[in-house]
Amino acid sequence: MNETADRETLERQLEELKTEHRDLDDIIARIADDAPFNQLQLQRLKKRKLQLKDQMAKIESRLLPDIIA
Repeated sequence: MNETADRETLERQLEELKTEHRDLDDIIARIADDAPFNQLQLQRLKKRKLQLKDQMAKIESRLLPDIIA
């Protein structure tokens, strides 16, 4: 796979992760508004959200050109 295709793949993955991350934000907010809420479910969703954030950071670092200071 060439560099352009790799970049496009990473950008597509990044957008998918961002979409899922935003969706989790909405779901977490709705669950937290409904009292009583399922604490375990909320914790799992927040953990997944953190995993997505980590994945997004890794992809973004691969997409940014290396800068030598």
